[in-house]
Amino acid sequence: MVTKNTNLSTFIKEDVPNAKGFSIGIVVSEWNSNITNNLYKGAFDTLVECGVNKEDITRYDVPGSYEMVFGAKIASKDNPDAIICLGSVIQGETKHFDFVCNAVAMGIKDLNISLDIPVIFGVLTDNTMEQAVNRSGGNQGNKGVESAITAIKMADLNK
Repeated sequence: MVTKNTNLSTFIKEDVPNAKGFSIGIVVSEWNSNITNNLYKGAFDTLVECGVNKEDITRYDVPGSYEMVFGAKIASKDNPDAIICLGSVIQGETKHFDFVCNAVAMGIKDLNISLDIPVIFGVLTDNTMEQAVNRSGGNQGNKGVESAITAIKMADLNK
């Protein structure tokens, strides 16, 4: 894999629009919370570093990744500039992984079509817990950081 042992979360702050005044909703899956809480920390810290006031970041906890779509729909009622969905689905022995990943991806896509704000896909879809750890603050960076940068850029584009 091309990204193996590559930190994908580094960014140049000067290349990111100033996010001062932005309001961001973050929907966080409670399933695999050791992973999703790391994703949240990465997203939260990055948003603050790029100018979002802490008070303008609202967390919405949902039981699992499948429920993130409805959580994002609820979050949209607070009129944020963007919504970030953070989850972790790890391959098991059944097709459940495929159904959940597909439903979440299509649900977030549908929200991007129906809402007037960007909804960011920050869901890890890994084969192993080790991969999830590596992508939530390990040697491959933190998908939460990447999702925060994407949210800022898309919210700025939407202005």
